[in-house]
Amino acid sequence: MSFFDTISKALRLAKGLLLQAGVLALGQAQAQLAPPPPPAKTSIIVSNGKSLDGWRAPLGDWKLAKVATPLPDNPKALALSVGTGVLVNGDKGRTGNLFSKHEHGDVMVAIEYMVPQGSNSGIYFQGRYEIQILDSYGKEKVTSGDNGGVYEQWTNGKGFGGAAPIKNASKPPGDWQKFIVTFRAPRFDKAGKKIENARFVKVIHNGQLIHYNVEVTGPTRAAAFNDEKPNGPLMLQGDHGPVAFRKIVLKPVKLD
Repeated sequence: MSFFDTISKALRLAKGLLLQAGVLALGQAQAQLAPPPPPAKTSIIVSNGKSLDGWRAPLGDWKLAKVATPLPDNPKALALSVGTGVLVNGDKGRTGNLFSKHEHGDVMVAIEYMVPQGSNSGIYFQGRYEIQILDSYGKEKVTSGDNGGVYEQWTNGKGFGGAAPIKNASKPPGDWQKFIVTFRAPRFDKAGKKIENARFVKVIHNGQLIHYNVEVTGPTRAAAFNDEKPNGPLMLQGDHGPVAFRKIVLKPVKLD
């Protein structure tokens, strides 16, 4: 190869490198100028007291109210004012169960709720596994049927299983309370056979740990479904007494 051929080859190589550098620089500039992609939706607001859009029909007597407070002359009932702000199970506090449109698997859920004196409700994960709501304020010894309990299962007229809260973190009736629940859905193989049970990984009640890694071998008593699935709706129990919900937010997670 002659001296001039060597020079020509070197120039062509340099030109190619400069072109690649220019393309790379242009791409970087365009990336800097382009708007960032919108953030992924990480939370699902099922209920915020402003709308019933997150719930399936039929709604029964479930409705919105501006304020819900125990009646002074009847602390077992709620006085409701017209408007929006809270979700309640009707004027009489007894109606059908309410199901979310969203169906969840592994999930973290924040739930703000309130019951008057002696009232009873429940939150069923996937419509199957209940965390109990009950006026259990001041009770020294609590069971799976008390506020925050993982409710028992039921077969042949007998109850079994369930898990009592580690401690009674209940507030007085009429006070707003909060659950933060981390739930792991049951696992199934390719043939649809269950290979792992559902589990309440952690339940925080009014800032205190009340459950840790509680396994649930099947649907609890009064579940909407007797089978088990990878996904299902959140269900609010509506026929056991007055209850109000201020906020319910689901955050899908992936738990190993």
